[in-house]
Amino acid sequence: MKAVLFGSIGTLIETSDIQRESFNQAFKENGLDWYWSKETYKNLLKSSGGSKRIHNFAKKYNIDIDSNFFRQKKTEIFNEKLISKNTPPREGVIEIIKYAKSHNIKIGLASSTTVENIEAVFITLNNVITKSDFDFIGNDTLIEKQKPDPDIYFKAIECLGINSSECIAIEDSVESAKSAIKAKIECVAFPGLFHIDDDFEICKKYLKKLDISIFNNN
Repeated sequence: MKAVLFGSIGTLIETSDIQRESFNQAFKENGLDWYWSKETYKNLLKSSGGSKRIHNFAKKYNIDIDSNFFRQKKTEIFNEKLISKNTPPREGVIEIIKYAKSHNIKIGLASSTTVENIEAVFITLNNVITKSDFDFIGNDTLIEKQKPDPDIYFKAIECLGINSSECIAIEDSVESAKSAIKAKIECVAFPGLFHIDDDFEICKKYLKKLDISIFNNN
């Protein structure tokens, strides 16, 4: 094992409901009479990417809107919420990072979100986990195709100088896990709040709390 790849910001901190609240605030502040309940948002999460979720929801009700505009407004609100408070890392994340460092295992963040989101996450972590802990940090400017396409994982292993059999990915949703699997990287399911009941059959393990068993080959 030469590297462990956290697959999204949601594998570092729990973001699901903050994201949902940010979407709803963006809709309200920009004249759109939408409200996404927890159940609605859980279903929308089956598609990766905020713009795609907005587009799919609008299409369902035959509404023509600029999904990229609302996604950008949501991102600004989401980042403001993160920056304004400290959010602890998810259970086991610190232990995995410490273990990797002590065993010369490289650490990557194979995220295809925006640079602004990445920055906000590390601010809210308040130096408990820092960018310097990572040997690779991805973002949407590095790739052409978003998850579930495997582009960000190909970029990660290229930058880390390893191949797909020498690392393991950690993902919080089935849609994102598909990205790792398509890159032929074994994946550990570490579901976020709205993904606990999803079918992670494609993953090597399913963990509600991370532990060093992810580094075992069995």
